[in-house]
Amino acid sequence: MDYQSIINEIYRDLMFEEDFGQIATYIPELAKVSPNKFGVHLYTHDGFNYSIGDAREKFSIQSISKVFSLSIALSLLGPALWKRVGVEPSGTAFNSIVQLEYERGIPRNPFINPGAIVVADLLVTYLKDTKKEFLEYIRALTGVDTIDYDKDVAKSEQRSGYKNSAHVNMLKSFGNIKNDVEEVLDFYYHQCSLSMTCEELGKAFHKFSDTNSVFSYNGIHLSQSQVKRINAIMLMCGFYDESGEFAFKVGLPGKSGVGGGIVAILPNKYTISVWSPRLNNKGNSYMGVRFLKQFTTRTNQSIF
Repeated sequence: MDYQSIINEIYRDLMFEEDFGQIATYIPELAKVSPNKFGVHLYTHDGFNYSIGDAREKFSIQSISKVFSLSIALSLLGPALWKRVGVEPSGTAFNSIVQLEYERGIPRNPFINPGAIVVADLLVTYLKDTKKEFLEYIRALTGVDTIDYDKDVAKSEQRSGYKNSAHVNMLKSFGNIKNDVEEVLDFYYHQCSLSMTCEELGKAFHKFSDTNSVFSYNGIHLSQSQVKRINAIMLMCGFYDESGEFAFKVGLPGKSGVGGGIVAILPNKYTISVWSPRLNNKGNSYMGVRFLKQFTTRTNQSIF
């Protein structure tokens, strides 16, 4: 299949359409990013790469990082992880505090903010130097040793993260945070500030697309079964309260972030990363969702 031609055609088609999305402004540092950035990278299972646009420009991956933290936590804790966080779609906004109170401090899934904060707490507990070891893990996944946190984004999130402070304190009140809340939030903000390119994300998520192999690094070991479960959670929960619609329209497991990035997987076939900073009203990249819908339609490739 001529993937490059398909990517080029969809990219050109979308460039002529008006982009109705809005860039994230509630994190001040993200508001500085040009809303016109648009990049796509496809990384196939047999090692071929196809790119267009701003695919090699770094951006803040935000909630896409939650897949990485989940994979470490699942490796370290196994099934015991699910006593602290669920695997059900949320049906509400990613930063809803009402649902957290209703369910007495057990977040619906690890991709909404309170769920990811619980996972961050677990990593603070089980890793000796959490920020350092997390970064080394990402570098091992990609083979790129220049990947780093964006300190300005992390500081910006810390200054404006009032809802996350509410989440972590409510979780603490229910006994679902074991460490100091400021230490947990500090790691969480750095995790979300990771700066990567579409190409680097494609390499990292290749490890989660290969359901027939295992990945081991420095005590972190992902089995075939765990990789399949991560894919299942991405399909059900990777796009907040738009996850069902994304599965319906695109048909791939994936994860989005409010930095405008989306990574999607066709297991044992490819990973595809899209970056366009303008977001729809669900917090997902407006152009990214449109691109991926057209891509799976034109290639006739999805998990269904």
